[in-house]
Amino acid sequence: MKKILVTGAFGQIGSELVPALQKKFGKDQVVAMGHKTVTSNFDGILEKADTRDKDILASIIKKYDIVDVYHLVSLLSVGGEKDPKVTWDINVGGLKNILELGVEFGLKIFWPSSIAAFGSTTPRDNTPQETILEPTTMYGVTKVTGENLCRYFNIKYGLDVRSVRYPGIISWKTPPSAGTTEYTVAMLYDGVQGKGNTCWLGPDMMLPMMYVNDAIKATIDLMDTPVLKIKLRGSYNLAAVSFTAKQWEEAIRKHIPDLKVSYKPDERQKIADSWPKSIDDSQARADWGWKHEYSLEKMTKEMVENLRKEFSIS
Repeated sequence: MKKILVTGAFGQIGSELVPALQKKFGKDQVVAMGHKTVTSNFDGILEKADTRDKDILASIIKKYDIVDVYHLVSLLSVGGEKDPKVTWDINVGGLKNILELGVEFGLKIFWPSSIAAFGSTTPRDNTPQETILEPTTMYGVTKVTGENLCRYFNIKYGLDVRSVRYPGIISWKTPPSAGTTEYTVAMLYDGVQGKGNTCWLGPDMMLPMMYVNDAIKATIDLMDTPVLKIKLRGSYNLAAVSFTAKQWEEAIRKHIPDLKVSYKPDERQKIADSWPKSIDDSQARADWGWKHEYSLEKMTKEMVENLRKEFSIS
């Protein structure tokens, strides 16, 4: 059996990807690596390290005879604007270390890009696979840089590195952060707990979104795809559903009639304004059979039900 390393294992994606990989390959085959945030009740192999430290990364790869790496470590859009230098060091420096070690140890690597790679000059409706990439945040700049690094390492060294551009990811298992698309999770948490919600985006702000279960499926499916089917070595567009903040509110209200939402756009609105409304992911669907499962209605219903159980609310 192959040993798998997941960096950023306790973030929004990692906290759900690790259990999925454990279920598929066994707990003793998955190494979860965290830096600051580590779940106290984690059941599995755990390593604490910083991806900016290449020597420690190399020692972990050798220690466990790692074959596949899911490199998820990243500072996101809002946090990235507060400290651009650290964002560059973590997002680009950490990825470069992983890619270089990938060449040295013959690894297969997954690294996620994002819709943040697009910018205000990108066509916003049905954004094509090949398009203008002029981001307006440091987070977005690091994603474009990362896509080019992945492509370079594949062309130069034959490194098997695979990537998707995640849309906004929605999960009920992790509390909302201050990220631009996290208004969805904040609204859901407040609604289930009977609190009023203040949305930091405007009601008509439409963005491409995806339930985390679909994101995990896409990630594992891409890594399982035979190498000859992978036609892109930058990053595949990935899509599921697009909706406005008001449509999200209305979807939640079907399950929580007393939901109260007020709209007070802040600095995150400007970030969202530079991102697409919808994504053309036809190449991912054609090359490796990507297909999403969750509609807006199915996603909302499942999230509300699970959060009510989590908070013991009937």
